[in-house]
Amino acid sequence: MSESHILASWATNASAWTKAVRNREIPSRVRATDAAAIAAVVDRKPRTVLDLGCGEGWLAHELANRGFDVLGVDAIPALIERAKEGGKARFEVAGYQDITESGLGGRRFDLIICNFALFGEDSVPKLIKRIPDLLQPGGAFVVQTLHPLIATGDQPYVEGWRKGSWAGFSDAFSDPAPWYFRPLGAWIAMFPAAGLKLVEMREPVDPQTGKPASVIFIAQAA
Repeated sequence: MSESHILASWATNASAWTKAVRNREIPSRVRATDAAAIAAVVDRKPRTVLDLGCGEGWLAHELANRGFDVLGVDAIPALIERAKEGGKARFEVAGYQDITESGLGGRRFDLIICNFALFGEDSVPKLIKRIPDLLQPGGAFVVQTLHPLIATGDQPYVEGWRKGSWAGFSDAFSDPAPWYFRPLGAWIAMFPAAGLKLVEMREPVDPQTGKPASVIFIAQAA
């Protein structure tokens, strides 16, 4: 399993993913996680927002419609093309390696959000260590990701690569991306290691299942 496979999978499935999101075909998003991402940003009252790993742009557009100055970036050109199809947000192609190396040309933001966009092994801690350089003083870093206690399923609660799956999605999807599983403690440890202070953790609950739909970490530069 490799991080390059993650990028290849998302490039292959860009159109299918865009359709699934825009047609509201993902129940957990409709019931819980989309609103949770928006609330985590709105509650911090930023002026400028970086949507890091923005995909087809739904969150960037939602935030821009609420009056925030939003830039969305993603490594997949096909997703950025879809994101640019409408709305008030701005979009650029930029991968995690690009950001880790260049820091987006010195630009800084009041808030950075990664919404279900951190699935690699080495790229994730490297990216998080770069986040303080991208934040304005007092800025916040928001991560929404799979809740480890739910995402582990029947497998051992041990850090490592997991096989991907498009179970529950349409037949238009193929070549599911692998992803790197981290227990809750591993996620929490990455923030202070990067010079960030974890100030809040949220666990949005799916009202239908009664279980956590995700976990949201909110950190600030220490």
